[in-house]
Amino acid sequence: MAANVHPTAVISDGAKLDANVEVGPYAIIGPNVRLGFGTTVGAHAVLDGHTTLGRENRVFPHAAVGLVPQDLKYKGEPTSLEVGDQNIFREFCTVHIGTVGGHGSTRVGSRNLVMAYAHVAHDCRLGDGNVLANCATLAGHVQVGNHAVLGGLSAIHQFVRIGSHAFISGGSMVAMDVPPYCTAQGDRATLAGLNSVGLSRHGFDKEQVRRIKSAYKTIFRSKLGLREALSQVRAEFSDYEEIEHLVSFIEKSERGIAR
Repeated sequence: MAANVHPTAVISDGAKLDANVEVGPYAIIGPNVRLGFGTTVGAHAVLDGHTTLGRENRVFPHAAVGLVPQDLKYKGEPTSLEVGDQNIFREFCTVHIGTVGGHGSTRVGSRNLVMAYAHVAHDCRLGDGNVLANCATLAGHVQVGNHAVLGGLSAIHQFVRIGSHAFISGGSMVAMDVPPYCTAQGDRATLAGLNSVGLSRHGFDKEQVRRIKSAYKTIFRSKLGLREALSQVRAEFSDYEEIEHLVSFIEKSERGIAR
């Protein structure tokens, strides 16, 4: 089935629309945009830049996807935005292309929900299945794992990493890395425990959750130094992937870990 484009939409020469793509009234599609099978673009949405969307994405009215970054060092270089499958970009959200000073691209995985007025800045990396609630804001170079939830009006400082299955409470200002499985909240957010509900929803069994809780207590609630705590956790749970993921994330932190 050919693309279904409303007659008032503006599709630039060079844009490529796969079969079953729908483009609504007054939407604007730039010359270097690629839209995968079954993707829909709502009224007045704007897609520009070297932007590629995979299959069955939904771009709602007035969303702005693939525009130039809000970085004064950007001088028009041909950087990109790469988006996977089945993402939802709600009204007035903004997702920008990368910069030469960063990775050269912004990347969004699959099955993410970017709610109204949320912002994904240049050179960010989003995994799969994340939720950015209304007005959640990612500064440049932020990395988010898989199945994390960022509450409404939260803001993530540039270069911060948010681990998989983390939960950022609404209104939080996050300036340091948030480890996997953890909940963070507050101005210059601190850890407030584990995202137990999220772990359960995503199939972690009781023994996995028990191990994660034990590791969390050793790392963040004992009197051990960080290196000693990580060594102890790794020695105790050396055969478990979920614990190795937590320990490795912390060891690789450059900004420091929220505590």
